[in-house]
Amino acid sequence: MAAVISAAGLARTFRTKTGPVEAVRCVDLTVREGEILGFLGPNGAGKTTTLRMLTTLLKPTGGAATVAGHDLVTDPAGVRRVCGYVAQSGGVDPQVGVREELVTQGRLYRLSRSEAVARAGELARELDLTDLLDRRVGALSGGQRRRLDIAMALTHRPRVLFLDEPTTGLDPGSRADLWELIRQLRDEHGTTVFLTTHYLDEADALADRLVIVDRGVVAAEGTPSALKLEYGGSLDATLQDTFLAVTGRGPAPADSSPVAV
Repeated sequence: MAAVISAAGLARTFRTKTGPVEAVRCVDLTVREGEILGFLGPNGAGKTTTLRMLTTLLKPTGGAATVAGHDLVTDPAGVRRVCGYVAQSGGVDPQVGVREELVTQGRLYRLSRSEAVARAGELARELDLTDLLDRRVGALSGGQRRRLDIAMALTHRPRVLFLDEPTTGLDPGSRADLWELIRQLRDEHGTTVFLTTHYLDEADALADRLVIVDRGVVAAEGTPSALKLEYGGSLDATLQDTFLAVTGRGPAPADSSPVAV
């Protein structure tokens, strides 16, 4: 299976009043086409900074990376054309209607008005939003709003979807619905999904492969089963045990305020 994301020595150093901070020191990473990759690490490990670099929101200070063949530094517009991004806090306006949000997103991607309306309807059907099209965004439940966030990220049919802690704060039923949606995106559309999460059960259930980062570098990678066997000593080990063995510390609580490094 071909690689859709490749990174070699990817790094980001922030300049502060007290001196340089190496948020990401050297990340080597390969994500294959049609794969759900779980990207894990303690707070401050470099997860969000890596994701922001891969989505062109932050320029690397070292190394190189490509997304679907487009270089982060020399072709950021090409990267943005092939990827969708759902941030932790989402990006919808609670004061407007669901249909308006979807159509506006289509127009931002330079679809004609009729094309944007048609694409909004198509996304609403695929993500179970049809009955909500005339509802104001602020009236949606957390799970419904998250589906809208993902619908907007899928407007331009991206090959890669970046999800930054997409189920934080959702009830168990909404989480399960979102898990099923992520699997459908992979199975039915071949979408590559790059997922960060603090829920280890979520990573275990969803990810085809895991990458664990710590202190700005990749500390371990492999399938959930392989990592449990290597670091937990048994296929019956929990991912929590495995995570602790790799990093020496647990993931941050899922409802804690994220550290943007």
